Order: sequence, then structure tokens, then C-alpha cells
Amino acid sequence: MSRDGHSISRRQISENALKVLYRLNKSGYKAYLVGGGVRDILLGLQPKDFDVVTNATPEDIKKLFRNCRLVGRRFRLAHIVFGRDVIEVATFRGHHGETDDKISKSNAEGRLLRDNVYGEIDEDAERRDFTINALYYDISDYSIRSYGGGISDLHSRTIKLIGDPETRYREDPVRMLRAVRFATKLDMQIDATTAEPINALAPLLSDIPAARMYEEVLKLFFAGKAQANYQMMQDFGLFAPLFPQVSALISESPKGHTAKMLDAIMRNTDLRVSQDKPVTPAFFYAAILWYPLKQRADDIAIESGLTHYDAHVAAMGDVMEQQCRTISIPRRFSTPAKDIWQLQLRLERSQGTRAFKLLENPKFRAAYDLLLLRGEAEAGNTAKIAAWWKSFVEADENERGDIAKSVNKSSNSRNRNAPQRKRRRKPAAQPKPTAE
Repeated sequence: MSRDGHSISRRQISENALKVLYRLNKSGYKAYLVGGGVRDILLGLQPKDFDVVTNATPEDIKKLFRNCRLVGRRFRLAHIVFGRDVIEVATFRGHHGETDDKISKSNAEGRLLRDNVYGEIDEDAERRDFTINALYYDISDYSIRSYGGGISDLHSRTIKLIGDPETRYREDPVRMLRAVRFATKLDMQIDATTAEPINALAPLLSDIPAARMYEEVLKLFFAGKAQANYQMMQDFGLFAPLFPQVSALISESPKGHTAKMLDAIMRNTDLRVSQDKPVTPAFFYAAILWYPLKQRADDIAIESGLTHYDAHVAAMGDVMEQQCRTISIPRRFSTPAKDIWQLQLRLERSQGTRAFKLLENPKFRAAYDLLLLRGEAEAGNTAKIAAWWKSFVEADENERGDIAKSVNKSSNSRNRNAPQRKRRRKPAAQPKPTAE
């Protein structure tokens, strides 16, 4: 597609990306803006990243840019660093040949473990995942190259894989999550042929390194489309491999507390994103794993005879450790998540004047927000406790004192009205026998 046939202007491309494109081009290399940057501009969206592809090898790129660092083992990439802005540059990928053992490798299931096979632009396009990402903006003449019907699929708002879907998903199972994420982000439909194998292949996600899955979860649930992504993941069976403990509880009770909590978490997260409020992994994981924690604590209490509090503390490590097998949660988030869990017990029993001290805890707000979600999911006594805390938090200083005192008076009144146990009188002392 020539310059006259599309709407992309260099003014819409970041200055740093243009610097990289121009230097590669002037040095005799082919250079293209590729993928999401091209796609989003054509859709009238603001691109989040500007990625570049070229026929220069990573070593060639490093020689051209002093501010370059080479990263990755599975995919060798060049990162051109401009302060906080990083332009990612990849070399054209080629097809695997019989003699590529040293530079490409896949496992028995077909998943690519190492993939530094270089080729030409046509091969690179065939190696990309979806047609809407196989779009290349040529800096030499400002034209766009579209492969696999990418422009057409962009207009029809269709997510379509390049190549055989089952083979491509086996190469990289994360493509199944990407299909869901692009569908919700771009308001598109997943092509029927692309969607058909997902349910059967969803368990392959269990083999993806947990550290990589952590990044994918951030993209799925922290970008304003959490609820839509969650529903589509459930439809395709993609949620269970990521959150097996949560999924097991939902399977046991599809309309129970866990299912209600998940819906509330996703709605709440999307709302906060839309209001530019912070969303943190610590709170997200504390909320999503609350009922697996509660069940594990109950099991430990029955098995070991520990107190409710001690069983709760013991369960925190078990639940977090099991979750980290599928999604690697950094300690900077898992530790505050445990603090939020621990505060739930204090919130349940700290109504009254003790509430003032709890209000000063640095994790109080997150713990309070989780209590509100629990009240929404559970109703009953938890909802009453959540309502009390809500009235206390939203009151001014004078009102808080009255609210706290009313709880103490009510508690004292209950104690006074409780039936009093009669004290047993001590038997009268017997007179000591006198010596005769």
C-alpha cells in the first residue's frame, strides 16, 4: 500500500523510533515500523510501543547504536535506550531448517524454546502471530506492507492467526491469551478457525514459565478490560491453568462466594483504571486468592488443631507458594498481599475504639477494600461488618467517636444482659480439733 493509500503520518510516530528507523536505513539496512504501532495508528489509537524490524543482525545494530543493549535468549533482541524510552529492534525471523539445531529448538509438544533464526521480511511476516500484527511501515518510501490479509482483517475487525492455529498455539501457547486480549482491547471478533483449538490446547499454558505468565496477567487484568478478558478466558478454558486453586472452587460452586468475588474484583479493577486510580498486584492477588486461603486455613485447623489465627497464617504460605507455580508473583507484591490477608481477621474483631489504631495501619485501605468486596460476595455477617467499617471510614472525627462508642456500649449491654453464673460458695472452714 503506497503512501497515498493509508493515513499514517510520521508525526504519529515517536521521535526516538524515527531516529532508529532513519539510522538503520541510512546505514544500508532495511527498516520497518511493525506490529502494534502500525495497527493502532491505522485504528485511530495511540500506540503504546513502537517496535522496529530490520535485516541487520543484533550485533550489527549494536555497532550502530552506542545506547544499545542486547537482551533475550529465546529471542535475541536489541533495545535502543533513550532515557526511559526503549525502542525494541528485532532482526527478521526466518523459517526453521534441518540444520538449525544450534539456533532453534522446540520441545516435544512443539513449543519453541529457542528461536534465533534469521530471514527476510516475507518469512518474518509468516512467523508473526496474527494478521493484524503483520503490518510493516517502510521508512524508505512510507508505504505499508500487509501480509495474510492484515489490512482486510483490520477493516473487518477480525483476529486471525497466520498459519495452522494448532501448530502456532503449540509453538507458543501464550498466543491463546493474546488472541483474547486483542479481541477485547480492539473490540474485535476471534475468527472461528483461530478459536476452534483453544479449549483443547488451553492446558498447555501450565508449561509456560511462571515469570512470563506474571507479565501476561498484568496485560490481561490491569489495562481496563479485566472483566471482558476474564469472561472470555473462562469461555475458552484459559483461566484454570493460570489460577488452578481459584478455578477449583468455582467448579465446586459456580454461583458461590468465589465466583461472586471474581466478578466483583474484575468490575472494581476496571472501574479504578477508568478513574485513573492505582491498581496493584498485591491487592489483586490478595483478593483473587482469598477463598482458596480461607479453605486451606479451615483444612489446616481441622487437621492440626491449630487456632483459627495460626491456621490462617500457616495457610498463607501454602496458597501463595502454589499460586507461584503458575504465576511468579514478586515478593514485593506477595508480602503485602499476606499483610492484607492478616488484616482481615483484625477487621472482623476490631470494631469499636480499637478501630482507630487499625485505621493507622499502612495496609488498612487495601484490607478495607477487600472487606467491602467480601461483603458484596458473602452478604450476611460479613456484609454487616463491612457496612460498619464503611460508616466509620466515611465519617468525620466526631462521628467516628460516636460510632465507636456505640459499639462499645452495645457490647457492654450484651455482657450485662447475659445470664450470670452463680458463684459457688466455699465450704465453711471446719474447726481444728483441740489437743487433749
